[in-house]
This record gives sequence, C-alpha cells and structure tokens, in this order.
Amino acid sequence: MAPSAPRLIVPIDLKKKPWEQKLPLHNRWHPQIPPVAEVMAGEYIRVEMVDANGGNIKDDNSSLDVKLIDSSSFHFLSGPIRVLDVDGVPAKPGDLLAVEICNLGPLPGDEWGYTATLDRENGGGFLTDHFPCATKAIWYFEGIYAYSPHIPGVRFPGLTHPGVIGTAPSMELLNIWNERERQLEENGLKTLKLCEVLHSRPLANLPSTKGCHLGKIQQGTPEWERIAREAARTTPGRENGGNCDIKNLSRGSKIYLPVFVDGANLSTGTCTSPRLIQDNCICSIDIRCEIIRGGMKEYLTPMGPTPLHVNPIFEIGPVEPRFSEWLVFEGISVDESGRQHYLDASVAYKRAVLNAIDYLSKFGYSKEQMYLLLSCCPCEGRISGIVDSPNAVATLAIPTAIFDQDIRPKTKVPVGPRLVRKPDVLRCTYDGNLPTTKNPASIM
Repeated sequence: MAPSAPRLIVPIDLKKKPWEQKLPLHNRWHPQIPPVAEVMAGEYIRVEMVDANGGNIKDDNSSLDVKLIDSSSFHFLSGPIRVLDVDGVPAKPGDLLAVEICNLGPLPGDEWGYTATLDRENGGGFLTDHFPCATKAIWYFEGIYAYSPHIPGVRFPGLTHPGVIGTAPSMELLNIWNERERQLEENGLKTLKLCEVLHSRPLANLPSTKGCHLGKIQQGTPEWERIAREAARTTPGRENGGNCDIKNLSRGSKIYLPVFVDGANLSTGTCTSPRLIQDNCICSIDIRCEIIRGGMKEYLTPMGPTPLHVNPIFEIGPVEPRFSEWLVFEGISVDESGRQHYLDASVAYKRAVLNAIDYLSKFGYSKEQMYLLLSCCPCEGRISGIVDSPNAVATLAIPTAIFDQDIRPKTKVPVGPRLVRKPDVLRCTYDGNLPTTKNPASIM
C-alpha cells in the first residue's frame, strides 16, 4: 500500500490576512500563546505558511509597499503545534524535539517571491548605510529554478528553507531574553564600537503591542494586553531556534530543538532562499516530529549561567545545488574609513560583500541589483580566519554559472562604460537625513 499523504494541520487561505485565517497566525514568542493543533510523534503532517510580511508585498511595479511596510509585524508564524508521544504524553521541558523536513515549496498558483531592502528609517539592513533606499525585485519560479525580470541575465536553482522554526520559550527563558536585549538596546550604542560600522537599527526589537498578533488570543482583551507586553519579537534566532535562516536547512534536513514548555509548541514560517536581506514566498512544509526524552541534558551543553542557555542542533539534508566554479571575494576587519578592527568577523564579512557587489556591478548591473541578487542566490559566506590578529577574514563565494556571461577577470579588459541592464530593481527615494557611507577609493 502506498504511504498516506501528509495530514494538513495548518491551512492558509490566500485571500485572507494572517489574523483572519481559520487558525490565526502569530508573530511573537510566548509560552501562553495557545496551540492551534495537536500531532503525534512520527505523524506525517503539512503546514502551510505565509511570507514574512503576511502578503503585504505585491507582485507589481512599485517598491512603495516595501518602503511603507510595518516592521513591527514581521514573521507571521503557523502554529503553535503541540506534540505528543505515541502514548499521548506531551513533550516535556528538557526533551529534544527532532523535526525532520520531508518536503517544502511554494503553494500551487503562487509560484513567486520577492527580495527587498528596507528603508533605512524603517530599520534598514546589513548594508543600509550604503543602500538606504527601499528596493524590491520579484522572482518567478520554474520548477527548482528562479529568475527575475528586475535582474536580467541571472537564473539559478533555489534552495528553499523555513526562515523561522522554533519551540515556545518558558517564562523564565522569555524573561532572560527580554532583560539582556533591553540592556543592549539601552546601552549598546554607548559601549559597542561595532555600531559605528553596522548601521541597522534598532539594536534589539523589544516587546511591543504595536503590530502584535497572538494567534487565538483575541486582541484588546486583558489577556492579550498582558501577553503582548511580554512576548518576544521573532527578529533574531535564540535558544529556541527561531529566525536562524540556515540556507541548507531544506528537504531531508533535521532540526533538534530544545523543549521548554509542555507539548513543545512548535511554530514555523517565512519560507526563504539563501539571503542577506529579505526574500519570501508563500509555501507549505511537510514535517515529521519525534521526541527525545531528556535530550537537552544528554546532548546540549549550556553556554551560560542557566541550563536554559542552550542552542539547537541542525542536521543538513542531502539536497543542494551543485556548482563546480566559483569566484570568491575576501574581506578583512578593516572598515571603509581604513580603521583597523580587532578580529571582527562582522566588519570582515561586510567588506567581502561590498567587494563582491562592486566587482559584479562592472558587468552591466547596478549595485542595487547585485545587492538583492546576493540575498537569494546560492552563494557561500564563510568565516575563513578568526585567530590571526588583528584581522578576521571572511569570504563570499559566488557560483559563476548563474550568470549568462563570463564574469571572471580577463587579460583583455573591455574598453568603455558598461550599460546597466534594464529593467533595474524597483526602488523608492530615501527621504531621511542619515549620512551614507562611501568607499573613498571606489569609482561610483
């Protein structure tokens, strides 16, 4: 007998908003967000998901929707899902939840996604001091391949993964998150020199009732008001997994998530491809869960003051694009002003990305096109050296086969200006007054 199809436990109606769904979605972490479904360990299930912005970004010829996006509402998650063992006993704090990703992809009839950079006044992104404008590129999917009319001459196989997947925190762990992130937001600009080089803001997204959605909990009730003021934003990855964006976490992968509450309360969302900025599509994921009793103590070593300071383990699956030729761009921990930083991998990686963008723009592309391309193509970012002071070394490898032209350096350098391929990415004006960063030696 053929195996049964996965049981759909969280359906998505593309005509409805995330909070209007039959099983309303949520965009915060809190132990008291009630589960919307219950599954048995070993059961083959399907979860449908919306993109990070809940369908607010449109397949059109404007980036105004990106510029005006409400960044307080990011990451609408499907779930929570309560997990029981074969005897009906829920996963318990201290267990590990093993989540196998069997399949995932865009919903039929919705085979498109987008890549975008936020306006600098709305949080910006990794290179927001160089690219302060809101931009957008639309991608269309043909089987495993993706192409964009806004970045012509590029086509590549995508490696889709769930951008956010995690378990609910306990109240104790939630309080730890909120306290340490509040200290960073309140004091970080005064103490961290790195803030002078990386300009995305705020430093931490603290709990806020603005844009908050708590699944089944009705907005405006006293319970909603209390939880909304406590619930953690989904922006960063944390001890529970969360917004990890591990690009190889695709078909055949397995995630070992620590359990902090009864039932684990698993949530997932934001289907993406390899990214630096933001790219999303609406999709479904087929998974199977197992419970490893006492697994946190057996397999996870706390790296902090409490047993809750642990991190998930990820088992990468066998599916990934295969390339044989790459161009690799190096960056060291020296910033654009020429100032030396001590073994700072963030500065080094920023330099590697800027080097790649500047180089690729010599082949008929705008820098905005290449910035968005690097957010979703199957490139490989690596920390190559972090012990030889004073320089950390980071690299960014780009497969040459994704371009329809030879992008390698040549002995006969073409003469004359390169025409930018049209159409370019969609972009808005930057209306703020924050200064942009320029590379003094670069020809703009």
